[in-house]
Amino acid sequence: QVQLIESGGGLVQAGGSLRLSCAASTRTFSSYTMGWFRQAPGKEREFVAAISWSSGSTYYTDSVKGRFTISRDNAKNTVYLQMNSLKPEDTAAYYCAAAWAGARSTIATIQGYDYWGQGTQVTVSS
Repeated sequence: QVQLIESGGGLVQAGGSLRLSCAASTRTFSSYTMGWFRQAPGKEREFVAAISWSSGSTYYTDSVKGRFTISRDNAKNTVYLQMNSLKPEDTAAYYCAAAWAGARSTIATIQGYDYWGQGTQVTVSS
């Protein structure tokens, strides 16, 4: 069982920045593809970004490309999401997820992940 603990959420004005962190309780962190998803009130959970376990390749949903950056530190068992130029429509609960040897074909799907964090709230005011 892998526990994922997110932190770094908060309230920020439009145009501001936040950095989310997700710490994983596993010694095999480097073998997990890590993803970030978000869920706004009344909406379905959606893919935001992911970083693969093998190549370190990164993937983003179109609405955050050029504004968000996902990265990982395998020595610290932590994945990050740097969010710049935040918009009110980015307001949501953000969830970290882990997929054991996650495949490219499922990297943007909820079903492709084995473990989930509890979420951290991001609120962007206009």
